[in-house]
Amino acid sequence: MTLRVALALLGGYAFAWGFIASGMTALHAAGMEFHDAQGLASLLGFLLFLCVFLWTFAARSLLRVGVVLVGGGALLIVAASSLQSALVR
Repeated sequence: MTLRVALALLGGYAFAWGFIASGMTALHAAGMEFHDAQGLASLLGFLLFLCVFLWTFAARSLLRVGVVLVGGGALLIVAASSLQSALVR
């Protein structure tokens, strides 16, 4: 149970942070004002965190939860970083 709580909090945070960063960058690249993109991505990220947090306790496979949250969060963060680098150039 302790591992599920840790994955729900830390893995969910990493996944939501990656989603917010990549969503904010993609929305800004699509032409939305920066602060509007930041607000929308943050609101959606909060809802995503809630869903992921609950899913962590409902899922049968703890390994799948870890792979999705940590791996998906890492991929989203890398995607956001790459897109931000491309926008700056």
